[in-house]
Amino acid sequence: MVSEHAPSSPAPSTAQVLVASNRGPITYTLGEDGTLDAKRGGGGLVSGLSAVDDKLWVCAALGDGDREAVRRGVGEPGVRMLDIDAEVHADAYNGIANSVLWFVHHLLYQTPVEPVFDAEFRRRWASYETYNRAFAQALAEEAGEGASVLVQDYHLALVPGMLRELRPDLKIGHFSHTPWAPVDYFRLLPDDIGEQLLRGILGADRAAFLTRRWADAFISCCTEILGGTGRTRIGVHGLGADADFLRRRSQEADVDERMEALREQVGEGRKTIVRVDRTELSKNIVRGLHAYRALLDAHPEWRERVVHVAFAYPSRQDLAVYRDYTAAVQTLATEINGAYGTESWTPVVLHVKDDFARSLAAYRLADVALVNPIRDGMNLVAKEVPVVSDHGCALVLSREAGAYEELGEDAIVVNPYDVVGTAEALHEALSMSAEERTGRTKRLAEAATALPPQQWFLDQLEALRQE
Repeated sequence: MVSEHAPSSPAPSTAQVLVASNRGPITYTLGEDGTLDAKRGGGGLVSGLSAVDDKLWVCAALGDGDREAVRRGVGEPGVRMLDIDAEVHADAYNGIANSVLWFVHHLLYQTPVEPVFDAEFRRRWASYETYNRAFAQALAEEAGEGASVLVQDYHLALVPGMLRELRPDLKIGHFSHTPWAPVDYFRLLPDDIGEQLLRGILGADRAAFLTRRWADAFISCCTEILGGTGRTRIGVHGLGADADFLRRRSQEADVDERMEALREQVGEGRKTIVRVDRTELSKNIVRGLHAYRALLDAHPEWRERVVHVAFAYPSRQDLAVYRDYTAAVQTLATEINGAYGTESWTPVVLHVKDDFARSLAAYRLADVALVNPIRDGMNLVAKEVPVVSDHGCALVLSREAGAYEELGEDAIVVNPYDVVGTAEALHEALSMSAEERTGRTKRLAEAATALPPQQWFLDQLEALRQE
């Protein structure tokens, strides 16, 4: 439970390192008795920011608990939560960021019928502008003279340009955690909107990306549409896995308990193909299941000898297309079990309830990790599995994942649309000798941890300060 305090009078703007993101490091839940409970989040950004002591994190209030905390003056040092109107936030977050920008950068549209940029889109875009302006104004209020501001992701693409107008003295960076669309696909957006997005990011002194491929795509868009990137410098910082945390956490008692439960579900002596994903359209879970079924058809010798352990954690269930996708994953897993399963063998072990300890247990048990996104900014699962694997794990990796740039040499690389090719890659991975698998896993783990979260953030901060 968190304590409440009366709002204090505004203090002079003194923060020298500021970070802005839609989601902050803490969320609040409002109990039936009116109490507020605080829960800290995880992820690469939270871990990376632990490298800086004196910072301010500006984020949005995402739910009723967060908004109530803001109204009561509840909070913690180093975090400013913005109580943006709930309808404005919904339009900006789901209506634009997740339903338009995410779809553009991940190439997800069925172009014969979508997108349709109509009057409703324009109404939502106005909310996206309002949402970004709220962040820009808060950052302008909080930043000390000459401070460094690092703006995160596609939710806040307009903030750098807006903030530059308010505070030209600041060092402003923007980091994209997603891919960036190739120019022809980016131009699906209305011309004025595409230009506004690019100019928004180019308000930063420095725009950074997870891979050179995404950075080059952004440069191509700017060159084609605006004639160049202007004074903005472009950087690449490939976020790595937090090896120390993962290795420590994966050896705790709750992970051991879940390993025993998984071993019982898998059965004695069987190999495992593991995937851990959100049921997000770009993750390509359905084609992964089709590839597993194709493996059982093309190589029946694997029947009763392998289990596909699939953790597909529901994502963005307030959007119908994501609910439908989650249902499709569940239906296909049930069909495979019905068609191939026996009294003693369940071909697919599917879990849809998020459980980090169970995910780590699966990482440790995996003989093969399947990471086959249609398109992914990085994909940390591909980096995390080799780090915690107990006995070595073969990685089947999509060439469309950002992680491919660093891990492709020691992974078995697939075209994510090619179900037959992915099935053959799974067969190759399952057939790999223990010696080769161990060697590959060691090299994968070294590449995966080359830029751990804290160093990833510090490198960006240092590069921004040198602009």
